Amino acid sequence: MGGCSTLSSEPTPRGCFDIQVEALADTPPPVTRADIERAAERIADHVRRTPVMRLETGAFGVEGELILKLELLQRTGSFKLRGAFNRLLSARVPPAGVLAASGGNFGLAVACAARETGHPAEIFVPDTSPAVKAERIREQGFPTHIVPGYFAEALEAARERAAETGAMLMHAYDQPEVVAGQGTIGKELSDQVPDATTVLVAVGGGGLVAGIASWFAGDVRIIGVEPRRCPTLTEALRSGGPVDIEVGGLAADSLGSRRAGDIAYATARRFVEEVVLVEDDAIADAQRALWSSCRLIVEPGGAAALAALRSGAYRPHRDERVVVVVSGANADVTSIVG
Repeated sequence: MGGCSTLSSEPTPRGCFDIQVEALADTPPPVTRADIERAAERIADHVRRTPVMRLETGAFGVEGELILKLELLQRTGSFKLRGAFNRLLSARVPPAGVLAASGGNFGLAVACAARETGHPAEIFVPDTSPAVKAERIREQGFPTHIVPGYFAEALEAARERAAETGAMLMHAYDQPEVVAGQGTIGKELSDQVPDATTVLVAVGGGGLVAGIASWFAGDVRIIGVEPRRCPTLTEALRSGGPVDIEVGGLAADSLGSRRAGDIAYATARRFVEEVVLVEDDAIADAQRALWSSCRLIVEPGGAAALAALRSGAYRPHRDERVVVVVSGANADVTSIVG
């Protein structure tokens, strides 16, 4: 499918940006299907193969067939465990252990993986993340440092600590092993929904969309979905490379990276057809709809992909078979059903 490429005089698809396909052909992708195959073998005994839910005709007011990939049922409540285990199991971890910065989900995943593999860990969490996420990390038994600000400030604190201790820094979305781990979702979808035409994926730093897009490699339409107040990949594509943005909004704890990853940017140029933006109100609406219709408690970042459909930011054709990745469940329940 080739992403947002513009090869003729036809109008550029909505939300897409002109790219130089010739230059991309000379550069191998950062993460390949073979990398994801190896990751799947490596992490198979540690993560769940999450189910899909095929919905009734007209569900959520969407034309076409709609399928939910229920990654919120993954251990630790999000997809992040896949990348955390793949990174840990493919590296030589120093005696000082590992460090991670996270809005919560990746930190919890790293803490879980470190505990099960017997490595020390320290996690840095911004104070803008929900308290429930930091508390779940503490329950794993590792030091959890609360840092003023957002993910970028927590990452800087983790980098400083890594320089002091010699611990291995695990990046939440911009390391090949992490992206390959997240890409195992795409591998599962190939088996579960072999006739899928479109996959909608929420984007923060871009590790999830990069992994899934790397697996399908243009065979399926990949649509990235970002909160309007955290448009990291949108701005990277607009600017010709990752740039710093201002972060805020309802989903900032999970999608609030200040800058898209280099891997996500390089992969999106090849394999992501479109990136759309959704408002906070649409994300909250999608959370409520998932609870009302499916009895699923979904965090804001996990509901962003569905928000694109319900708000009309992405309008599928009647013959599209659309998969929505529901990526996380670590929410304050009272904010949805209270």
